[in-house]
Parts: sequence; structure tokens; C-alpha cells
Amino acid sequence: MAYTKNAEVLSPERRSFASSVNKIRDQSEKSLWAPRRVRRFGRIPRHRSLFWLLSLAVSFSICIGIKIHFHGTASSLQIGNEESAVNNVAEQPRKTRRQRFAPCEVPFLDSVTYLLEPEDNIKFARFSLGYVEREERTLLNEATEARFGGHQTFEDREKSYHATNQTIHCGFVSGPDGFPSTGFDLDEKDKYYMKTCRVVVSSCIFGSFDFLRRPTSKLISEYSKKNVCFVMFVDEQTLAKLSAEGNAPDDRGNIGLWKIVVVKNLPYEDLRKTGKVPKFLSHRLFPSSRYSIWLDSKLRLNADPMLIIEYFLWRTGSEYAISNHYTRHCVWEEVLQNKRLNKYNHSAIDEQFHLYQSDGLTKYDRSDPNIPLPSFVPEGSFIVRAHTAMSNLFSCLWFNEVDRFTSRDQLSFAYTYLKLKRLNPDKHLYLNMFKDCERRAITKLFHHRTDT
Repeated sequence: MAYTKNAEVLSPERRSFASSVNKIRDQSEKSLWAPRRVRRFGRIPRHRSLFWLLSLAVSFSICIGIKIHFHGTASSLQIGNEESAVNNVAEQPRKTRRQRFAPCEVPFLDSVTYLLEPEDNIKFARFSLGYVEREERTLLNEATEARFGGHQTFEDREKSYHATNQTIHCGFVSGPDGFPSTGFDLDEKDKYYMKTCRVVVSSCIFGSFDFLRRPTSKLISEYSKKNVCFVMFVDEQTLAKLSAEGNAPDDRGNIGLWKIVVVKNLPYEDLRKTGKVPKFLSHRLFPSSRYSIWLDSKLRLNADPMLIIEYFLWRTGSEYAISNHYTRHCVWEEVLQNKRLNKYNHSAIDEQFHLYQSDGLTKYDRSDPNIPLPSFVPEGSFIVRAHTAMSNLFSCLWFNEVDRFTSRDQLSFAYTYLKLKRLNPDKHLYLNMFKDCERRAITKLFHHRTDT
């Protein structure tokens, strides 16, 4: 204050200093009042401030509520979807794993060294069978063509089931002179070789459907290698395929233990039906043989043939041995399975099955103590036979059912056996239907080719 009052009496230098001091003082006073003006300008009445605070609180609460609502809805939808997905998975049928079947112990003899063939069993039925070799021209005029299985009438079919001296149809039926061959033509050298066989192991591959599986040589005795015929029937297509893969026959016509016999002019378009010829008619192909073992080409033999014959036939007093099916025992089940997998024309299966039902075939009843077989459905890929009259008759009858109807031989097995048994109460076929696990113990199963 003193600097202002006395400004006019001061010297010029002092007046300039005083003016600068006044400016600084004025600026400081302004700075002191500025906050006050701001506070005065920012003052809001208390009731208005409360109003805004409440409004903000309400707005915040509404926002939080909306967020929680939508988050909860989304979570519930997600949980619902997850539960629905779980339920859908639970409702979907689980893929059934392919059931595996293990082999079981087969108590073979230790060696074939002291093995002796039993004397002729007097309990086996004795009668004479002849076979239709050629058909008359008058019959072929009606049928228009010759057939490998012949043209058996239903009357002939009924008669053939009687185990008595008779001549029956059993494949290899030729037409009259001038008619072409009905099929399954073999080289004369092969025919001569096959006539020398007394014990036979046979199989076949047609249409290059399988790889060649050689018997496990180290498990075959030297006796069996010298005295048992191992014959593999093939067509020309299969022989070419085997040769291309490095499995050409040697100078003797062998691939390993297998003697390769080439079949020309296959008798059926259905290769599965053609395969039933060597499967069922080994007594026709090997007319001097006493025993035969059949195995499908998907199997490899892992046991000595003579030990097999001793175990399944001689030890049990049987003339025919075949394993039961590993899962199915009733023909009704087999029919449904063949249809489900489209194994054959459904109408043809129905025709065959209806005939069997009308002729007395009934469902398999496990609880029946008098059931004649442990199963009505065989596995069918492995058969051991003595070439007796009853065994040969059964083989011909079973083949004729396949020739007349479908190639699915498991459909006709039980019918053929039960009808033969019913019509011959005093003559029995001594059939050994063994467990399939025993078959698995002496053979190894392989898959068919995937490229055919």
C-alpha cells in the first residue's frame, strides 16, 4: 500500500519499480480470487446434487441388472445346449466293438509215429451209391441246356434222402453227345494224380478272391508231407494273379505244400457256388480217398492233418466233423443276417426258407434236451470227413440243396441233416459238431483281398 500512495514523489527509477510491484500484487490478488469464483460458479444446491446422485445410482443398477439378465440367459442357453448335446450322445447307440473269439485247447497226440487207423467201424451204415453221369436228351429238350448239377426233379430229390442202394445226382453231370461240357474241367494229369490220393487236404481260390495261405510247414510231420495230398484248386485268373505276385508253381506244379490244380470252364457264374464243388464233393474229385479235410482259402492250416483226423474222427467214432457257428445257432437268425448283409437275393432266400419250414424245419431250442445238434448253423469253413457211404450221401444232398437254391450253405445244413435223420431212423450219420474255438486253435483266419 505504501508504494502506491507515494508513487508521484518517487524518482523515475523508483516509480518503475513500484509499478512492477503493483502489477505483481494485482496478479497475486487475482490468483487468490480465482478459486473463489470457480467455487462460486460450481456450487449446486444440495437437493439437486442428491437428485443426480440417485439418478446415477438407479442407472447403474439398471445396467447391472440388464447385464446379469442377459448373461444368465446366455449361460442357461449354453448349459441347455451342453445338456442337450450330452443327451443326444447318450441317446445315440454306441458302436459295438467287433467281438473277438479266442481259441481253446485241442489235446492232440504228441506224434503221428505210432498212429494207427482204426478198423472199419461196423456201426457206420453200409449201402452202395451210384451217381448220375449223363442226362437224357429228352429231358434236356425241356430244360434247353445241360447243367453241372443236372436237372433233378422234386421226386428224385425226395428219393435221394433215403440211405439205400441208389443212383443220385451229385454234380459232374454231363449232357448227351454233342452238348458242351457242363464245367469244372481238369487236366488229365491232374486227374491221374488225384486218383492216387488216400488222404486229402483241399481248398480253392476262384476269381482271385484270396491270397494263397500255405500250411505251416514246421507243424506238419514228414509222414503227412509224404502221404497226404495238399490240393489247391484255382482258376486261370487266380493262377495269373499268383504268378504276378511271385507265387508261380514250380516244375512239379507246387507252391510250397500246395499242389496247384487249374480248373477251366467254371460251372457257375456265382463263384461262391463254384467253390462248393471241391468243398462238398471231395469224394467225387478224389475217388480213392478215405479221408479229406476241407478249409476255406481264408484259413491257414496250423496242425498236422493226421492228428486232426485222429482227434475229430477216430477218437470220437465219427464220420463227419464240422464246427458250430460262433454266434448264431438258429436258421431264422441266419436268414435275417444274410438279408441284412445282402449276401444273396432276398426272394431266393425266402423261397428256400419257406420250403424248409413247410417240410418240418423248426427253430433251434437250446432248452430241448432231445435237440439232435448243438447248433443248427455251422461255421462251415473247416470240415473233416471219412468217405463212408452216409458221409458221401450227406455231402451229395447238401450240395444238391446249394445247386437248387442259394450258395449260402449255412441255410441248408440243418434241414439236410434233420431230413436225412428223419427218413432213416435205423441208419445214422455220426456227426461230430465241435466247438468253433477248436477250429480257431488249428487254423489262422485272414481277411479276403481288398483289391478284388
